[in-house]
Amino acid sequence: MIVYQGHEGAYSHLACKHVFPDKKARACVSFRAAMEKVEQGRCGLAMIPLENSTAGRVEEIYRLIPQMSLHIIDEHFEPVNHCLMAPPGASLKSLKTVYSHPQALAQCAEKIQALGVTAVATLDTAGAAMAVAENNDLSEAAIASSLAAELYDLEIMEEFFQDMKGNTTRFIILSHEQRLPPLQPGINYITSLLFKVRNIPAALYKALGGFATNQINLVKLESYMPPGSLNASQFHADIEGHVNAKNMQLALEELGFFAEEVRLLGTYAAHAARAGRIFKV
Repeated sequence: MIVYQGHEGAYSHLACKHVFPDKKARACVSFRAAMEKVEQGRCGLAMIPLENSTAGRVEEIYRLIPQMSLHIIDEHFEPVNHCLMAPPGASLKSLKTVYSHPQALAQCAEKIQALGVTAVATLDTAGAAMAVAENNDLSEAAIASSLAAELYDLEIMEEFFQDMKGNTTRFIILSHEQRLPPLQPGINYITSLLFKVRNIPAALYKALGGFATNQINLVKLESYMPPGSLNASQFHADIEGHVNAKNMQLALEELGFFAEEVRLLGTYAAHAARAGRIFKV
């Protein structure tokens, strides 16, 4: 079984269906609830959104990951087609309010402004669609997936409602068990790490120097304060390459001199959406 945050019809639900069509998917009320089910061994996997090409990172996930003993075993890039939907009989002129998750509202901000309607944030996109269907108010609309429109009997008033083309959400697939794939030539890999830098001058510069000298590219580096501290920085890094590759081992050895609490989150095959870059081992 795989779990996700939101109601049935959420984009996370859609991602589960695309990646694991034969696996049962179960909705959870929050990201924490979904991740805790996997950490406690009550479910095998969790499909969790990490970032969106338009609205940026899902900040809550970066705070939750360090608190849990979970491993990233795969990634998935899901194209997002936001649909504006309303009860049957509604028209664009009748709409006064549109509901959706804050990320979806941010991704459709210009379209919403052009309609001249009020945007109201909800816990998730599919939940917004369900509420609009239950209210059956012709002045209300939701922004959600086509799956949500189908599940809740809403009419799609406009497809591709997002402001920018190519809108994509990157999901990570979390497991309680570490699953490192074998290092194979010709396969593209991503390695994800958590670490804190030591309290010394130029610590981050020195910590990352080993990746530069070993010709390894960092594709993502997120910084945030760990709980209970104002003078320490924690980093989440996504790095091109396999953790067992020789150059990666050398870079991690150098990282260890200038960082503390280095934690491997996972090594996994890079999604095909990254094909614009070449980083084969």
